[in-house]
Amino acid sequence: MPPIDRTQAFSGTKESAPALRLDVARLETYLSDHVQSFTGPLTAQQFKGGQSNPTYLLETPARKYVLRRKPPGKLLPSAHAVDREYRVIGALHAQGFPVAEPLCYCADESITGTAFYVMSFADGRVFWEPQMPGSDRDERAAVYDAMNETIARLHRFDPGTIGLGDFGRGENYVARQVERWSKQYRASETEQIDAMERLIDWLPKHIPPAGPPRLVHGDYRIDNLIVTKSESKVLAVLDWELSTLGDPLADFTYHLMAWHMPPTESTAGTATLLGHDLKALGIPAMNDYVDAYVARTGLDPRPHLPAYLAYNFFRIAAILQGIIGRVRDGTATSDFAPKKAEMIRPLAETAWDFARKY
Repeated sequence: MPPIDRTQAFSGTKESAPALRLDVARLETYLSDHVQSFTGPLTAQQFKGGQSNPTYLLETPARKYVLRRKPPGKLLPSAHAVDREYRVIGALHAQGFPVAEPLCYCADESITGTAFYVMSFADGRVFWEPQMPGSDRDERAAVYDAMNETIARLHRFDPGTIGLGDFGRGENYVARQVERWSKQYRASETEQIDAMERLIDWLPKHIPPAGPPRLVHGDYRIDNLIVTKSESKVLAVLDWELSTLGDPLADFTYHLMAWHMPPTESTAGTATLLGHDLKALGIPAMNDYVDAYVARTGLDPRPHLPAYLAYNFFRIAAILQGIIGRVRDGTATSDFAPKKAEMIRPLAETAWDFARKY
């Protein structure tokens, strides 16, 4: 079958499923009272992209906004923490870091059915595929450099100085993540996958020595960035649901998975750089990309890179299994969610391949 056009598949908005529709009249009344200069009439459409917290484009005659909410239904423990998202983007926005401006948070579930927050609309571009089809060599090189510089800047913040010193435990991050995602994998498990069983046993015994506790994004990748329309600069980093204090090297190596992602032609998977001529495209080799981060931060994942990649591929497999659990329970937020089951086994096998290299 031909490759899917991920830009077409994931860009733009759609009509919400009945379980995810907003009461627009009630929301308009609330925003009129809580967002400065807000005036209706209001319309709302759900974004196609995004798997976890349903996200909506809100439009009025004067301005566009974005709303993110918890999904309805039974949720995994500690997941979908929109209150934490709102707090972290507020702290980073105050530092001039590229995030959308936070405008209001609402814990009152009577407004939309679940807790939500509203932020400004960042008007730029999302590159849904890491090879950036349609771009030229110079633009690709510039976007990858901006992506590297942005996460390096994030990891240079002292959490205490930006009001986030209590945003997480910080220490033993990878060990706690392995424990968390092992439990959440078990809670959503739909079939036995041998590689996941081996990793659940192997990972706690091979935790890399941690870097200094820093603010970590938790899901940093090219399609969670909004890039300016006319320049190759990061306008906003999106999707802070998994952010906390932790090991910056685990956070950085997460988006290195793009260089090794198992390929798929369906809507199931994350796009990959495997099979592409990176030099011809203007995209740095992974080792060069890592070197640039080391130069910017003084933090060095290279001695333990296979262990970090084993951990990150395991973690994403467990996250996708959680999506399949929501499909099972009828609370998945994306039309593409059921296809995610196809990716869990290849991700787990890739993780185990890295484990055996360590």
